[in-house]
Amino acid sequence: MQVIEVITKSNERKFLQVPKILYKDDPVWVCPLDRDIRNVFDPEVNTYFNHGIATRWILQDQAGQLIGRVAAFIDFNTRDKFDEPTGGMGFFECINDQEAANKLFDTAKNWLMEQGVEAMNGPINFGETDSYWGLLVDGFTHPAYEITYNPPYYQALFENYGFKVYYKQEGFHLDVTKPMPERFIKIAQWVAKKPEYTFKHFSWKDQKQMVADFAQVYNETWPTFKENFEPLKPEYIRRTLKKAKAIIEPKFIWIAYHQEKPVALYLQYPDVNMILKHLDGRLHLWNKVKFFWYLKRNAMTRARGVLMGVHPKYHGLGMESAFIWQMIPVFEKKKHYTEIEFNWVGDFNPRMRKMFLSTGAVSVKHYITYRYLYDRSKPYKRHPITSK
Repeated sequence: MQVIEVITKSNERKFLQVPKILYKDDPVWVCPLDRDIRNVFDPEVNTYFNHGIATRWILQDQAGQLIGRVAAFIDFNTRDKFDEPTGGMGFFECINDQEAANKLFDTAKNWLMEQGVEAMNGPINFGETDSYWGLLVDGFTHPAYEITYNPPYYQALFENYGFKVYYKQEGFHLDVTKPMPERFIKIAQWVAKKPEYTFKHFSWKDQKQMVADFAQVYNETWPTFKENFEPLKPEYIRRTLKKAKAIIEPKFIWIAYHQEKPVALYLQYPDVNMILKHLDGRLHLWNKVKFFWYLKRNAMTRARGVLMGVHPKYHGLGMESAFIWQMIPVFEKKKHYTEIEFNWVGDFNPRMRKMFLSTGAVSVKHYITYRYLYDRSKPYKRHPITSK
């Protein structure tokens, strides 16, 4: 077996090709867009390169066939916030062979060690936690856009190598064709109808102010619990919205105000994976035609709940419930949507888990983010609880 660092364009194409080979007979897997994966490793696109480094490798067998890949990265903003200097590994794909997996894990570990790292977390992303984060260990169904999907045997590959659970994650599913629990409705209505609070959905007409408000809430809220926090700039949000304008549902994006001050946000969008599963990761001209053909036929029947954040001063006041309640009339009008898949919740955040359960959502997917300590004699610690 041969490990090759991805430096050339040719090897970059092979890096993208590995999962297409491994999952070719898996009817559930959805191929990510090639450009989305490329962008993670492009310093001109991924802002994490402003304070981090990353590299990646492919693995070939003796016959030159692609059998695996892996990436490793360091975010210097968070490296020293753990008990040990910590880096990350991710974008792992491998045949069901422990020797091959160990070779990939060793490659990532050794590169990180050369950078002064003493532990690695994985599989994670060189970016935000809402994308490509954690290993799927239960609930091997429809992956939502930018959400992890992998074969069941990966769990054994990680744990046989020596990775230990750092935290567990749950993905919640809400059937919006069913009524929500009466108790939830009462609490959500009570919060939403308080005169001092205002809830506004996004509008293109007011995008400048709403984007600024969105960034303000995010930047004041996420640093309190996010290890790899990266401030959002309004210009970045505007560019992202513009690129996704074809699929944006304005009433899927909400901001809550307390006496006109933005204090909470909720973001969901149509799950574009329901169209991307037909495109094999590429957006050439014919696939763009296919994309809009599926779009016009309401092929996206699932929404993905991406972000829900409340300023710390307003925790425990039911703001999250009020956001979900705002979605009831939206789905009543857009009946082709039948479900929401919420972004994962870590076992270190029981408050958020309790909120999702209160809506009638069901825990349907389970993930693990692992940690590997280089010094095997050191005591191992799991992620601390961040909310009650």
